[in-house]
Amino acid sequence: MTDPKFETLAIHAGAQPDPSTGARATPIYQTTSFVFDGVDHAASLFGLQQFGNIYTRIMNPTQAVLEERVAALEGGTAALACASGHAAQLLVFQALMRPGDEFVASTKLYGGSINQFGHAFKSFDWRVKWADPFDPGSFEAAITEKTKAIFIESIANPGGVVMDIAAIAEVAQRHKLPLIVDNTMATPYLCRPLEHGADIVVHSLTKFMGGHGNSMGGVIVDGGSFDWSADDRYPMLSEPRPEYNGIVLHETFGNFAFAIACRVLGLRDLGPAISPFNAFMILTGIETLPLRMQRHCDNALAVAKHLQGHDKVSWVSYAGLADDPGHQRMQTYTPKGAGAVFTFGLKGGYDAGVKFVEALELFSHLANIGDTRSLVIHPASTTHKQLADEQKISAGAGPDVVRLSIGIEDVSDIIADLDQALAKA
Repeated sequence: MTDPKFETLAIHAGAQPDPSTGARATPIYQTTSFVFDGVDHAASLFGLQQFGNIYTRIMNPTQAVLEERVAALEGGTAALACASGHAAQLLVFQALMRPGDEFVASTKLYGGSINQFGHAFKSFDWRVKWADPFDPGSFEAAITEKTKAIFIESIANPGGVVMDIAAIAEVAQRHKLPLIVDNTMATPYLCRPLEHGADIVVHSLTKFMGGHGNSMGGVIVDGGSFDWSADDRYPMLSEPRPEYNGIVLHETFGNFAFAIACRVLGLRDLGPAISPFNAFMILTGIETLPLRMQRHCDNALAVAKHLQGHDKVSWVSYAGLADDPGHQRMQTYTPKGAGAVFTFGLKGGYDAGVKFVEALELFSHLANIGDTRSLVIHPASTTHKQLADEQKISAGAGPDVVRLSIGIEDVSDIIADLDQALAKA
């Protein structure tokens, strides 16, 4: 079929009936390793002269279908699935950075990413410089000769703020830097960052892509657009690799060289592999992604409008609202909807936030988003607790902030639960 639509790709991309059994659903290849046809076959696999399965830490047939499907949905050239969204970010930066190198990141990020970038990455001597996501010039001002990449989220967690991807991509292109976009909150159903100038896309598949809160996973999508050989800044891709008899990955693999580098130089040695079972579960979830995301967005908009008129709510940050500062960006980048996650402020501040969360009955209080179920968290006391107060506020997680991830339940039940909890708060 030529040019299948998104809904069709979500079900069929990368998958074929199992050739030996005829199984229609992609099987769970629950095996650690694979038999070689012979010595020459094994040698060609290990030497990157032939594609094939060696060991599930590096590649697995269930994982391969997941990778092809996500690459197709994002419009990328190739993808690499791994253990989590954090693992995906680790593998991306491991392919780009050397000790002492820098990257520029938006201050509007998931609290775990802020922690990973600002603390854990210091162990590798990878240095982050922070930029104002609403001011593309601040990214430019942060760039030095040591800068290797720019990182943003398409829809920022926790505030649900839609980023101006194209404007930041222009900065990256002027300085010949890859733009990495975390598309977890939007999913490719709402936004395809590669179409707006991104070079690499990452996801926590744990969230909306899997969609049911039952499996961890991450993915890296190679946009195939960046020239890794333009200069000597990215030696993992542009210089001969001694591990593979001097192969130059960009020269050999062209527009999917970055995905290959993350697999054979990162995943192979660092080891954050996704399990075949989790790959299967996430694949199953992706089949209903278009249906779920639209319901998520419709429900979230109805809830945001309701909270906006509530006397105990001081503000609501949701780009789907017509008077929201990000509404125009939403119409440009995510016209089908502003996603399921947004924040609002309680007039009673920190204490009211804690009481509100404890009073909810339908909502689950936990540190996740993207479930079919409605979820809630008070970031200042949980996901962003490790940050300084000014960092919390900068990240959109001040003391009065409550984050909702709106599920696909009946919206009247969702609103009723919020109302009874607000009355108690």
